[in-house]
Amino acid sequence: MAYVSDLSARPSRLDAVLQLFKRRAFHTPTDGLISILVFAALACLAWLVMDWALLRAVWSDADVAACQEAGAGACWAVIDARHRLILFGLYPFDQHWRSTLGCLTIILTVVASCLPWAWSGKRLVGLWIAGFATYYLLMEGSLLGLQQVTTDGWGGLSLTLFLFASVVILGMPMGLGLALMRRSEMPVVKYFAMVLIDFIRSLPLLTTLFTAAVVVPILLPTWLEGDKIWRVIIAFALFFACYQAEVFRGGFQAIPKGQFEAGKALGLSYWQILSRIVLPQVFRHALPSTINMVVVTFKETAIVIIIGFFDILASAKAAFGTGDWAPYYLEVWVFVGAIYWIFLFSLGQYGEFLKKRMKVQER
Repeated sequence: MAYVSDLSARPSRLDAVLQLFKRRAFHTPTDGLISILVFAALACLAWLVMDWALLRAVWSDADVAACQEAGAGACWAVIDARHRLILFGLYPFDQHWRSTLGCLTIILTVVASCLPWAWSGKRLVGLWIAGFATYYLLMEGSLLGLQQVTTDGWGGLSLTLFLFASVVILGMPMGLGLALMRRSEMPVVKYFAMVLIDFIRSLPLLTTLFTAAVVVPILLPTWLEGDKIWRVIIAFALFFACYQAEVFRGGFQAIPKGQFEAGKALGLSYWQILSRIVLPQVFRHALPSTINMVVVTFKETAIVIIIGFFDILASAKAAFGTGDWAPYYLEVWVFVGAIYWIFLFSLGQYGEFLKKRMKVQER
């Protein structure tokens, strides 16, 4: 009974948080005054935003005239009227169902690959081959007997997601391969990886993408040019891989050399030591930086607008590019920002889940 009473006497988590808040925010009278002023300012700001975005907002395209009235709030009617352009870009209007399915295919493929069930080489490879093949067949269409839409007509959110997923999926194994090459005992392999990594990392991403989109077709014969979107994806993936290789290299350096020697003493081959002992620890050490690289890559997909791709940012600009909707650019950017936030917040939370899972496995 004494043990039970001790448990009931322990402060709850909420009580502990409140005590910590009180100690930090109201430790002295000066701290309390500053805290009250800051909280009052934040509450006032929150009310102004809610009043503009929700209470006085115009939601329907049918009520667009109300956006011009005095005292009107956010004109979300622009989203109601132009959301198809923002999400699907230049894709044919009557074929938007294909772009929708393609976008959902990429999202579901990413979500499925994040589940522990899919954490094996064969399952991941099969999952991504099926996901990318489905996306391409839906978006291009001719192989399914649908209206053909070339990659120049792809755009909006579906194109942004496709670029992001392609870059990460291709760049991650390329980065691991470059990291292993840089650690190689063969001088030619080692210095080739060092020169390539340092050279690519010394260039801005825009220069790399511009070279793939514009310069490469000038240097290569027509039959070797390939599609513009694939040249850009490969160049972007190489850029990602060179930075990710340095992240993996830091993970390798955090592992004591004695573990390699212990693996050799047990009679394990080089690849067995890597796959069973070294790489799991490398991924664990490199996880925070890897999540950061993935988040940055998602945001950097916006750069493709400069080389002629109609991604979600280009679609957003076109949405308020006409005279009728030009005054409501803020609402469009808030909508696009919310889309970015949802995806980036989800990636960050998944990274936290992985870190907690790895900590449990270490115990």
